[in-house]
Amino acid sequence: MSLTDTVPDRLEPLLSGVRFGQFLSVGVVGAVSDTVVLTTATLVVGLPQLWAKAAGIETAILVMFLVNEHWTFANRGKSGRGAFLKRLGKSHLVRSGGVTIQLLAFAGLTRWVDVSFAVAGIDLWFLAASLLAIAVAMGVNYAFESIFTWQVHRDG
Repeated sequence: MSLTDTVPDRLEPLLSGVRFGQFLSVGVVGAVSDTVVLTTATLVVGLPQLWAKAAGIETAILVMFLVNEHWTFANRGKSGRGAFLKRLGKSHLVRSGGVTIQLLAFAGLTRWVDVSFAVAGIDLWFLAASLLAIAVAMGVNYAFESIFTWQVHRDG
């Protein structure tokens, strides 16, 4: 018995290795975007880490949405500006769960885990914590985006 034998037919598209690989690749692009904004906002601008992380997450969401829209899920959803804006809004709503998980994990790791990861005299634990938080939220985002934003379980 394979995993696809135990999954309802309408959720089977979630198990697409190709789509998950694309989503993961897009996630790497998002993680890089998030990390660049987080690092710049924290170390250059001087924003508090949690605010910088929130800015990084929003940047990543926009970048990943656009890449997913034109690559991962390019053959899904209606065309037109209205449909695009609806998916963008839905993507933000759907990702709110992943954003919440990511911010809570980041805050917990940076505030309550006493780890120092210094490079050239700068403690970069917040960057490691960010990557861990991203990994935790990725699974939630993949499932919810696939089902609710691009509705991979529907025909056409």
